[in-house]
Amino acid sequence: MTTNLPIKLERLPKTLPREGAVRVELAQGVLIFRISRFFLERIGILTAKRNVAELTSEELQ
Repeated sequence: MTTNLPIKLERLPKTLPREGAVRVELAQGVLIFRISRFFLERIGILTAKRNVAELTSEELQ
């Protein structure tokens, strides 16, 4: 039986995007995916709106 252990990275690949909707960071050899502040706030706004009214089809997308 083989066990697949996580790969510990020393650095991020240069081709990996680091800006945009999701930011990728490297912490102690583990990839961390963080949502951008803009999209985090947008999700909060849409969630609050959904609690009091229906979202438009564009907002649902």
